[in-house]
Amino acid sequence: MARAELLEDLGGWVADSTRRRVAERLETWDLGDARERGFALRNVGRGQLAQALTDYYGDSAPPHRVYTADVDGQPVCTSVLTRTDWSHAALPLRSDTEQVALTDPELESIDRVVHVDNPVAVERLAEAAALGVRMTNKPLYRLVDVDIRDGVLAGGVGLASFGVYALTMDLLEREIAEALVAGRDTRPGDLPLRDRYLPDLAAVLDLPNRVCAGGVAGLTAIARPADPYRGPADYALLVQERSGQVVNGAGRLAVIPKGFHEPLTDVRGDARISSTLLREMEEELFGRAEVDSTTGHGRAAAPMHPGRLSEPMRWLLDEPGRLRTECTGFGLNLVSGNYEFAALVVIDDEEFWPRFGGVIEANWESAGLRIYSSLDEHLISKLIMDESWSNEGLFSFLQGVRRLREIGGPRVRLPSVEVVSGG
Repeated sequence: MARAELLEDLGGWVADSTRRRVAERLETWDLGDARERGFALRNVGRGQLAQALTDYYGDSAPPHRVYTADVDGQPVCTSVLTRTDWSHAALPLRSDTEQVALTDPELESIDRVVHVDNPVAVERLAEAAALGVRMTNKPLYRLVDVDIRDGVLAGGVGLASFGVYALTMDLLEREIAEALVAGRDTRPGDLPLRDRYLPDLAAVLDLPNRVCAGGVAGLTAIARPADPYRGPADYALLVQERSGQVVNGAGRLAVIPKGFHEPLTDVRGDARISSTLLREMEEELFGRAEVDSTTGHGRAAAPMHPGRLSEPMRWLLDEPGRLRTECTGFGLNLVSGNYEFAALVVIDDEEFWPRFGGVIEANWESAGLRIYSSLDEHLISKLIMDESWSNEGLFSFLQGVRRLREIGGPRVRLPSVEVVSGG
């Protein structure tokens, strides 16, 4: 019930009044009906959602276009708005190539450009309380500028509270999915929240004047030695199904690691995209719950200090060449306006898999973890066509497969991915 306090500063209500209204809603809450609604929303196909958003916005605001790829002759359309310099990034994440910096440290500044719809927010908080969705009001980074060129990833970020995001922009996915389930129109004028917060592509691209939260999603590829049962040396590609406790993308397929771009203890130092990527690896693959921002128990001054790293992460960072991280693309997701950094995480040292493969275990954010061989072109082609993907998850997967096909050598036999729009 403490989640109701999120509205105290945002909606102009006193916390007691807000808690009372959430409590009243919970008294009539039917958990079974809520779960059935959740299942129905998850059954909205990724492509159906992408098409509805194209119908709402159109597919371009030159030089920006909706990302569409040709996968072995089959078109795959997404809801991610991108452009050529964004979708052809292929940037190693190093100190000399990564220049995303905190430019607006005032958390309160974002409150001037949003308006929280209290009834809808109360419904959202009641649902979170009933279904055990993990929701906190900690700071997130909000993107205010991005510039990818000449081999450098640059940009500026400010801060927004997670409560502002969760009770505004994050509501847009549910609104359009509910309209699709009910068979209602999804054109401009039919979606009140979207009409208010993200009415057109000009608003999508107006980063400084809206809540543009987001994050990083990385395809992890782990080198494995040849095996008498599995076959030749390959990469293990990791894919997750998101759990019902996450704020967005519940029940959808996604790459792993995947997380919000947010600070832990060092607001300025944590702004680098690689900081979030490595932290999410620790949390989602190597079991370090202390770097989970939803727990509210962060007491370490430097949670990513070398002395606190998990054994697998420490081993990866001990020697150059064991771990490679790249930004493979960037886009703005029309689902909720989020910014999406696609990444590729490559572990090239074959010793890692026999030593640490058994340690890899997804955390509460995942309902299940799958492994695909980089040599199984047929199965990966079928996976790409699965309608269970989130749009941002598929964008990151396609960009990762495309890049791994270029650099993976004899370990890979992957489908061809050609960007035909947005690149």
